[in-house]
Amino acid sequence: MIESDCIEHECGVAAVHARDLINIPEKLFFTLFAQQHRGQESTGVAYRKDGRTVVYKDLGMVSTVLARYLERERLCRVGIGHVRYSTHGGNKLENAQPILVDCNKGEIALAHNGNIANMPIIKERLFAEGSIFQTSSDSELILHLLSRSRAPSFLEALHEVLPEIEGAYSMVLMHDDTLIAVRDPSGFRPLYVGEQDGVTVVASETCALDIVKISNYRELEPGEVLIVDHLGARSEHIGKREAESRCVFELIYFARPDSQVFGHSVHTARKAMGRALARSDEVEADIVVPIPDSGNSAALGYAEASGTPLEFGLTRNHYAGRSFIMPTTAERDLAVRMKLHPVREVIEGRRVVLVDDSLVRGTTARLLVQLVREAGAREVHLRLCSPEIRWPCFFGIDIPTRRELISNAMSPGEIARYIRADSVRFLTLEELQSCLNAPGAYCYACFSGAYPIEVPLTDEERAVGRERDLREMREAMDIAEHRGAAHNAPDQE
Repeated sequence: MIESDCIEHECGVAAVHARDLINIPEKLFFTLFAQQHRGQESTGVAYRKDGRTVVYKDLGMVSTVLARYLERERLCRVGIGHVRYSTHGGNKLENAQPILVDCNKGEIALAHNGNIANMPIIKERLFAEGSIFQTSSDSELILHLLSRSRAPSFLEALHEVLPEIEGAYSMVLMHDDTLIAVRDPSGFRPLYVGEQDGVTVVASETCALDIVKISNYRELEPGEVLIVDHLGARSEHIGKREAESRCVFELIYFARPDSQVFGHSVHTARKAMGRALARSDEVEADIVVPIPDSGNSAALGYAEASGTPLEFGLTRNHYAGRSFIMPTTAERDLAVRMKLHPVREVIEGRRVVLVDDSLVRGTTARLLVQLVREAGAREVHLRLCSPEIRWPCFFGIDIPTRRELISNAMSPGEIARYIRADSVRFLTLEELQSCLNAPGAYCYACFSGAYPIEVPLTDEERAVGRERDLREMREAMDIAEHRGAAHNAPDQE
């Protein structure tokens, strides 16, 4: 999909601590490379060398920015890394992470995955008190709060500061030669730790641990603070909320299919979502076609449950890289064609079910439907493995404003007409929950507007979508009234 019309990734973090001297930057390269899907705008590493912290970061992909660390050894014991997609702050070099500061607590480097929901309030206060900000990233706030703390030690300052922060913050920090990993009390974002042969590795996803051959790993608990130093690893806690709020989009879209997230196999969860879509779908089709790559696992589940053959009718060009935000319709059309191309021999003359993860603005879906029709499809039915997205996210996902979300303006039937599909169907929230272990432990706010913590929504944002809600309510009442009239009508001889 064109990047301007899909749910954007957030970020990925990695950290390594070794009992003996090893090539830490090389380990970070591979763990970040495995998580490249979580952010493609910038990447960087920080590591301790000869008693000082070295930071190297730039705009671009891991293979380009960090390839220098495969050329020769840099022996050390601790380092952290980051791949970034901007949610707060733009795609600028000063916003690339890790962020390093030298303050009264010593040298601190930080890499953060998530969003701080109460950032505006904290930043306004810090500005009033004289703080000077070097970036527009909300991650910098944490470092400001740590440096201003009156606590006598770094760890005491961390315990003082973290309860003040609301939102999502799975992060890794390096304080001198100590590695610290933290997961917020709600557990919005995943964070895993594994150890082997005296080397401890922390990463957002298990695929990053697999690549460095660490199979003995666990998920950090919500509110857990993991500390790794020359004495070994130990855990402290900053508290845990009564109910977890895991981001369900990690399973729907973000995480790699070969990862485990929140105790789920991502591939298995997506197959279950596809099966749930198929069970209540009455459309008759000849083939099921995934929109690669995020629709692959779900399409397989849909095909298995429906008995409809799975065909790879769309080929993705993996060398296209990130697409640009194209200003004209012709350029947007070209961007889609650069990334995805139909296989005419598969599609021509067939009734096609297209399976994708979600729908945001609908502009890319419209172009994809056009591509499939140009390839000769008799019918095109779009199936989405998430409920309708109608609310923005404040916890680390770049979701557009409510007015830009197509589901706030159109019903599924209206969306089908807009994108020129024969039908459009979303997974319902209840169907999605049936695919999850412990469904009550997830955040569904982007579907329902029921945020697990207070967020800065304006009255205008809350009002968006009411016109569609009222229209659907009137339609439902008209249908009920019509059915009631038919039921009460006198028998005709």
